[in-house]
Amino acid sequence: MEPRNFTREFNRRCERAKVRQIRVHDTRHTCASLLAALDVHPRIAMQILRHSEIAVTMEAYAHVPSSETRRALRKLGKALGGSKQKDAKKRGRRQQEDPSDMDGRQDS
Repeated sequence: MEPRNFTREFNRRCERAKVRQIRVHDTRHTCASLLAALDVHPRIAMQILRHSEIAVTMEAYAHVPSSETRRALRKLGKALGGSKQKDAKKRGRRQQEDPSDMDGRQDS
């Protein structure tokens, strides 16, 4: 299929599905981000994305924060004066959804 025709059809389908149009190439980055967020092993993601080198896949994964990074940023926000009431609500929700997301320490 000619690339311009593919792009036109892709845009038509986005319109029909009522989703925001992005460049076709950006769908690869979206796929990489979703695979990383789902903790898919980078080697498997490399195969899915058809990358020839793991370095390319890891570069695509670089902007996806790990659960440890998210946890550290929440702690930093709290230390810098983040809303304690809001944090308590979120913490309660996380414990109900996924108790493994907590670091096991009590906050002071």
